[in-house]
Amino acid sequence: MTEPSQPRSDPPAPESAPAPRESTFTPESTPAPRANAPVPEIGPAPREGALTPESGPAPERAPFQQPPPSPPQPPARVLLRLSPKVLLIDPVRMLPSLLLPLVGVLFVGGFSARSYGWAAAGVIGTVVFAVVRWVTFTYEIVGDRLETKRSLISRSIRTIPLERIRGVDVSTPPMHRLLGLAILKIDTGASGSDEEAKLDGVTLAEAERLKSVLLRRSARPEERVPDVAATGPVERPIIVVPRRWLLYGPLSGAYLLTPFALAGGAVGLAFQWGDELGFGRDAAWTAGEWLWRHPYLLLIVALLLVVAMPFVGGLMYAVFNWDFTLKRRDGYLVAERGLINRRSVSLESERVRGYEIVDGLVERWAGVVRVWAIVTGLGDSQTRGQLLPDVPRTVAFQVTGEAVGPYRAALRAHPPIARNRRLFRAVFPWAALALVSAVAAWATGTMLWWIFLVLALLLAGAGVPLGLDRYASLGHGYDGVRLAVRSGSLRRSQAVVERRAVVGWRLRQTWFQRRAGVLTLIAGVGAGKGGYSAIDVSEAQGVAFPAEVTPEWLAPFLQEPGTPRG
Repeated sequence: MTEPSQPRSDPPAPESAPAPRESTFTPESTPAPRANAPVPEIGPAPREGALTPESGPAPERAPFQQPPPSPPQPPARVLLRLSPKVLLIDPVRMLPSLLLPLVGVLFVGGFSARSYGWAAAGVIGTVVFAVVRWVTFTYEIVGDRLETKRSLISRSIRTIPLERIRGVDVSTPPMHRLLGLAILKIDTGASGSDEEAKLDGVTLAEAERLKSVLLRRSARPEERVPDVAATGPVERPIIVVPRRWLLYGPLSGAYLLTPFALAGGAVGLAFQWGDELGFGRDAAWTAGEWLWRHPYLLLIVALLLVVAMPFVGGLMYAVFNWDFTLKRRDGYLVAERGLINRRSVSLESERVRGYEIVDGLVERWAGVVRVWAIVTGLGDSQTRGQLLPDVPRTVAFQVTGEAVGPYRAALRAHPPIARNRRLFRAVFPWAALALVSAVAAWATGTMLWWIFLVLALLLAGAGVPLGLDRYASLGHGYDGVRLAVRSGSLRRSQAVVERRAVVGWRLRQTWFQRRAGVLTLIAGVGAGKGGYSAIDVSEAQGVAFPAEVTPEWLAPFLQEPGTPRG
């Protein structure tokens, strides 16, 4: 018979220890430590899997106690360089600036072996300089910015946030096109008429890749589309200008002066570089004096230049505007043009605030106009903002209505006093010159004054239709979405601007305008030229038009005295 076993019991716990209770440990149920509570002393943690006197084998670690995964390492940054083919272009571009020094070295050295050596050293120096420029220039897209670096003795880093990019200009001059290269210019609007950065010598494929990446990342988040590699750029052509419309080129006054510009450049070259070119500056001066003594030859040269104006002007116009194409691509307006230098300019649609329609006197008779975009933050807008070359007026209004937005209101006429001012300014100066010439011819009897008198009278007579046309060109209007102002005759310009682009109004009145009861109303716009003027409007129009376009701005100033403001 055995004795009954007694139940085994642990020694009693101290009175100060609380009674144990069963609980489940979770991160959410962990009690917060009491304020001013003593912090228990923590010893070294036992090794995993080791036995302890109290608990025996170590329990398995809970899932939440697993160490967090290490963050992914950022991809290695890859510095990109321009194409090595650009080394074939840079020395050639430097040769014009080295031409005079090299010719001078050869002439001074008497075309000796030593002079040829110095000339060769100069050419080698240009090649070395081009190689150094290529090696020390890199670029890369890092996150949300583009960085360009140039480092030789000192390091220069330019950082361009992608969200600040307003346009990308890709051009292919002749030498670049032969080598399959392009020039990519980036515009942010922060550097005036200059581009913010230029990558001169990237491959065509790299230029298209950078253009797509930069334009897509600079767009607003809701406008971004899937990756270019997956879907490709979404394009929709708006207009491809037919080549037969290039015949309108001679109507543009800027291109008509090309023969005179070429002749003037040749004369300046002869007088400036005559000695270096081998025939001497004195010989050029003697030839000029001989032509001056034979005025009929000068007249023949002038007539030849005049006859050449439409042909040379039309040729230059065709070279610059060959296959002009306007299309929409992923929220951008893209204009491509050019025969020798193919150029592609991208304008962010959200930054386009309107357009400016321009025509000269001859263009107006032919019914053709040119169009430029009014864009916020665009440098060199007269070149880069061109939307259309010379096209028929109806086509221009259709294209601008689709690309930017239509204007659906008639222009309002200005008061008759504005017509009198246009006539006075077009006729009075020539009439005054005719009066002075008549007095001088009567007093001296010189034939020259009689010639001046006849010319002044002719110009004064031509001023009458010119003044009437200038008055007919005046106008302003508002269709509820866009406002328009128009003025000019020899160069008539109509600016159509969105109402949201107006940032202020300015009233300007000269002493003569005060006496006539008219003023000039300027709509301040944060794009394009910064302001567009409605010339010689009446004082009533100068108050009513801003109140119609931006009533919330002027309402506090137009309330009746004593009326409480809301």
